[in-house]
Amino acid sequence: MISFEQAMREIRQHAQQLATERVPLAEMCGRVLAEDVISSINLPGFDNSAMDGFALGAAHLQLPEGAVIPVQRLQLAGNAVFSLGENACQIMTGAAVPHGAVTVLPVEDVELIGSFESADGFSIRLKQNLVAQQNIRLAGEDVQSGELLCAAGSELNTSHVMLFASLGIDAVTVRKRIKAAVFCTGEELLIDNAVDLRSGQIRNSNGPYILAELHALGVDVVHYVVIPDQQDAYLQAVQAAEKNGCHLILSTGAVSVGVRDFVPSALAALNATIIFHKVRMRPAKPSLFAVLPSGALVFGLPGNPMSCAVGLRFFVQEAISGLQGLQSERAIAAVLQTPITKKIGWQLMQKARLSISAHGQAQVSLLPGQESFRIKPFVQANVWVQLPEVAEHLTEGELVYCYPIHSPGLLL
Repeated sequence: MISFEQAMREIRQHAQQLATERVPLAEMCGRVLAEDVISSINLPGFDNSAMDGFALGAAHLQLPEGAVIPVQRLQLAGNAVFSLGENACQIMTGAAVPHGAVTVLPVEDVELIGSFESADGFSIRLKQNLVAQQNIRLAGEDVQSGELLCAAGSELNTSHVMLFASLGIDAVTVRKRIKAAVFCTGEELLIDNAVDLRSGQIRNSNGPYILAELHALGVDVVHYVVIPDQQDAYLQAVQAAEKNGCHLILSTGAVSVGVRDFVPSALAALNATIIFHKVRMRPAKPSLFAVLPSGALVFGLPGNPMSCAVGLRFFVQEAISGLQGLQSERAIAAVLQTPITKKIGWQLMQKARLSISAHGQAQVSLLPGQESFRIKPFVQANVWVQLPEVAEHLTEGELVYCYPIHSPGLLL
């Protein structure tokens, strides 16, 4: 058996980044950027008004409160820039600031005299002294030409859509989506939930759980099947997945040391390279990781629900990060609220609740029901707590490391 840390390193080493493709902005959310995005223009592209008001020049700054200034024209959003003369210019929010204007005075800070249509013309009376560079959005104040907007390896979301669209970027280069196959093994699994269970049967919880998690992670499951405890059925399923071009092949069950645990021998028959089989951790000890000659990554996950969940959450998600060019996940440090004694030489992943104290400190409490068959505490948990191999007694107040129960970076 190998350590959890070594297992994660082996997975990362063998998970080579996928090829790239160009996608429009509407399709990029949830994807991973493959190339740096650098702005070719300034944002804003020109000095513009942050207020509805009046653009005034440097000479106007010397005028006292109560001074009257004629208004020469109206500048609307979308109008071309022009040079400001001796008079003021009425200006709308977002409109280009005239050349020579040094400040914009909000309309509520002046007294209006007449209008553009009146015979006597249109003027404003100052209600206050003027200050330079107020209410003007400067060109490049948000984004400058040549600036790095988003680095390769970033996960894209709708905020990026707004930024890229504002700069005229209509497509980006991302990593291709991962194609996966999922097989659940077991004669005991009942597929049709409309059918009553027979003696010895159970409902398939691992399959729907894996499908939901992979969907949340942006993985396309192109092949999903429940197969009997037969090596030939597994071999056929793997071969079909390879033909489909799957990058990931996941199976549950048949991976330990039981009479019908055929996954290791089946992979040997497929000339797969088994990178590791069994990890010094609980749950998920029997987890298997292999690489097929095609380059597809194969994970044999244990059948117990929490063993399956831990294997998927850490081993499979590390492979997904590697394929997409993402950095390895960083743990969250928290203060342990629940003392525990464990066996040295085994790392434990424990279901727990992370909370923030009144003083802003992250603290975590272990939940009862840590057995690998118990699903209800899984719903109550929001993090996995990592209890290291070398530890035997962990006391209240010790610093431990934890991970969001589901996708990296999400506390649900």
